[in-house]
Amino acid sequence: MIDREAAWCLLTEFTQSESLRKHALAVEACMRVCAGKFIGSSASEAEQLGLNEGDLWAIVGLIHDFDYEKYPSLEDHPYKGNEILKERGWPEIICRAVMSHAEYTGVTRDTPMEKALFACDELAGFITAAALIKPGKSLAEVDVKSVRKRMKDKAFARKVNRDDIVNGAAALGVDLDEHIGFCIEAMRSIARELGLDGSAAKSI
Repeated sequence: MIDREAAWCLLTEFTQSESLRKHALAVEACMRVCAGKFIGSSASEAEQLGLNEGDLWAIVGLIHDFDYEKYPSLEDHPYKGNEILKERGWPEIICRAVMSHAEYTGVTRDTPMEKALFACDELAGFITAAALIKPGKSLAEVDVKSVRKRMKDKAFARKVNRDDIVNGAAALGVDLDEHIGFCIEAMRSIARELGLDGSAAKSI
């Protein structure tokens, strides 16, 4: 049975890090929003799995890095995760999407879902970083302009690949500012779960 509960159980089985779990939740939220922009592009595949498109895309977002904590090296991630998914009978459409999100696997991103995963992954991490430096540590304080400004600062969140953010939106066929905007909105919808609703600042 492939559903959100199965995806969450898989993630938490392999990922104990709270920050990595939050990243997975952020990408899940962004992917669900993206699915709404590409209605019908993977409807038949989702239906075969007993899912709607939003759920399928969200599940891919939730588990895309599930193996990273245990297998962080370029030699292992996401290859080990792909092996685990196949051993457990996860469908090829999900396995392939997970493999495609890493540039170095050689798996091309051919479908809107695969392109969306790449476009959301680094951006979700960058938006999180942008929120954490705000006085209230809240997504409510983050907007497109502030994200674009931070992208120009090479010292900020230096591990996040800016080219991946720019190229990801371009490959998806969406305007970068628009993409940043709806990813911010998607993450705001789960700000509490991400610890980016301002409560972290109040507890300091």
